[in-house]
Amino acid sequence: MTANPLDIFAGFATLGADPLALAMVLAGALFGVIVGAIPGLTTAAAIAIVLPITFYMEPLAGLVLLYVIGKAGRYGGSIAAILFNTPGTSAAAATQIDGHPLALQGKAGKAIKVGTFASACGDFFGDMLLICFSALIASWTLRLGPPEYFAIYLMAFVVIGSVVSDSVLKGLMSAVFGILIALIGLDFISGANRMTFGVTNLMSGLNLVPVLIGVFVVSEVLVQAETHAGAGRRLTMAPLPKSKADRSLEREDVRRIAPVIFRSSIYGSVIGMLPGLGSAVACFVAYGEEKRRAKRPELWGKGAIEGVAAPEAANNAVSGPAMIPLLTLGIPGSTVGAMMMGVFLIHGIQVGPSIFTRSGEIIYALFAAGLLGIACYAIIGWNLSGLVGRMIAVLPPRLIYPSVLMIGFLATYSVRNSLFDVGVSIVFGLVGYFMRRYGFSAAAFVISFILAPGAEQALRQSLRMSGDDLGVFFTRPVALVFFGIGLFALLARSVPWGRILRRESKA
Repeated sequence: MTANPLDIFAGFATLGADPLALAMVLAGALFGVIVGAIPGLTTAAAIAIVLPITFYMEPLAGLVLLYVIGKAGRYGGSIAAILFNTPGTSAAAATQIDGHPLALQGKAGKAIKVGTFASACGDFFGDMLLICFSALIASWTLRLGPPEYFAIYLMAFVVIGSVVSDSVLKGLMSAVFGILIALIGLDFISGANRMTFGVTNLMSGLNLVPVLIGVFVVSEVLVQAETHAGAGRRLTMAPLPKSKADRSLEREDVRRIAPVIFRSSIYGSVIGMLPGLGSAVACFVAYGEEKRRAKRPELWGKGAIEGVAAPEAANNAVSGPAMIPLLTLGIPGSTVGAMMMGVFLIHGIQVGPSIFTRSGEIIYALFAAGLLGIACYAIIGWNLSGLVGRMIAVLPPRLIYPSVLMIGFLATYSVRNSLFDVGVSIVFGLVGYFMRRYGFSAAAFVISFILAPGAEQALRQSLRMSGDDLGVFFTRPVALVFFGIGLFALLARSVPWGRILRRESKA
């Protein structure tokens, strides 16, 4: 069966026939908005906590929950950015530049409604690209063999490692570290022990959940404990609106922000297709480009509604296109995609170009859930953002983060009823803390950890095809193209650093 965009209607039918999956759309939207609005608690951490629950669900319900949390979490970060000048997620970092000044002027309601409208429009734009083009791209990638796939994996390691960190070297080191950790356990061909050090629990390798809980949840709690040690953080709400216009989105506002939203949705969609860049990059690219195009750029940073619309449309437009490399190549471009890949594999769904022919019904139901999730978080944000903000302002961090830590440990233990896994999460919590403290990339580490088994399998299959001749990778044009993309990304990121070093040496 060949998939096509019109299968989205069958996807809605499949989703409507599954009450649990429908409930997960609403639950994911509500949970994502709340967690995204909590300063410091990332969407990745929220998904890592919920991940073990999805193992006990049907595949569609579990995937829907994670997918909608990722969408709603990106939007939820704008609530904290506007109301408290503290972005709930890194994807909302640019939103606070104009969002909070609007709130200080008593226009928090207007700012949040602009953000909600822009987020929903950008997310819808990105999802339509996903629905229209993912199956088409997958049909082309079906022709690829193991050498091409190894080239794609190697390109992903290089691109993600060199892009997601401020330092190219530290990003690549993070990716290599993830690959090494993934090699722990029994060799899947020879059965030999690899880096198990005589520990029986390591023979089956490290489980995904404790690694994720450690890197994203335990390390986040440690960072927050360090940040707020000895001082109680008190969030203050924005002033009340002085008129109806200060809390509503009017026709003139829509006319002003519509072209900004359209262009920013394009920026976000393009960035979303590139592995490793993500929402945080998209929001600043859109903000900077739209400020450059603005007729009065001097007003930006002082409460321009366009300065809220641009980053919110861009960071949410990332969501759909970021799924394209995951579904068509089996390469997650973000930590959220990496976690969803884990759920696919646990439920026996092989991620890659054949997913549309083997599991097309589930995939298009997931797309339908994404569209429904956009409507749900938009309605929640439009009507309940003030309530969410007041609730977060009242809850002190000394209650929030210990509770998150406890839930994380319970989630880790529940997967295999193993205290060893809890210990692993603590170890990787310390690893994640030091990675963040010293500028290494937790995202590059996690994505590489998940991709490494597939890369190893593609490498071994390629060598068996060619009789251990490495030349097989240089006789395939497509493989050479992906090697070239990786090399170009590495050089593009390295050149600025080389200029800085040369300038410093001359000084």
